Amino acid sequence: MDLGLAGKVAIITGGSQGIGKATASAMVSEGALVVICARRLDILEAAAKDIEILTGGEILPVQADVSEPTQTKELVDKTINTYGRLDILVNNAGTRATSHFSDLNDEDWQNDLDLKLFPAIRLSRLAIPYMKQSGDGRIINVTNLGGRAPGPSSVPTSVSRAAGIALTKAMSKDYAADNILINTVCIGWIKSSQHERQWIAEKQLDEDLSKDDFYNKMATDIPIGRVGETDEAAAVITFLASAKASYITGVAINIDGGFSAII
Repeated sequence: MDLGLAGKVAIITGGSQGIGKATASAMVSEGALVVICARRLDILEAAAKDIEILTGGEILPVQADVSEPTQTKELVDKTINTYGRLDILVNNAGTRATSHFSDLNDEDWQNDLDLKLFPAIRLSRLAIPYMKQSGDGRIINVTNLGGRAPGPSSVPTSVSRAAGIALTKAMSKDYAADNILINTVCIGWIKSSQHERQWIAEKQLDEDLSKDDFYNKMATDIPIGRVGETDEAAAVITFLASAKASYITGVAINIDGGFSAII
């Protein structure tokens, strides 16, 4: 299926690993010109090289900390200076920060919002004028299940992700008339570098714990019976960025193997 992404220009934040890297690879494979950003230059450049070898396509790595407003503007400016347009924005930056409410101070809350919510706001604000020029645009905000159904000791992430879901819905109504379609994917258990680090930590206590056993334990309550792969999440995001998703806006799609009780 031709997704109509050839020649489209995309920015993917948090693009050096996990879902961001897999999404970049999927879009480049469809002919898109993709800019990925992350804070660590060595990992970012390695990811770009991996994707180019795998796909034979073009990818531009730009070192940027999206929690810094100046660097978000520089990221968009470099994209426009290089490609002359911007069609797709995937707001994927963020880490899983979870604690009991009483253990957090103002700085903890602000840091989480500065990493997850405000970059999506700022980058969308910068991207939308270029999407208006072309008469077409896609913004996909990567959030998680906790934003829809927070559990115990799930803050601040559940709150910042809930804000991201609300931002998606509000913006989708503001820009539907401009054919700028804005959606969010709510991520469940997907294999990631964070989980790899958790497995390594647990392996210190149980040296016989294999990676497969670790993921199988995580998957106990997932109806499909396994933890998801990054390319499965990337496929959904890439579809939402495509011409085939031309009548979808303002929705939150769970990518969770059936785990969430919330439709």
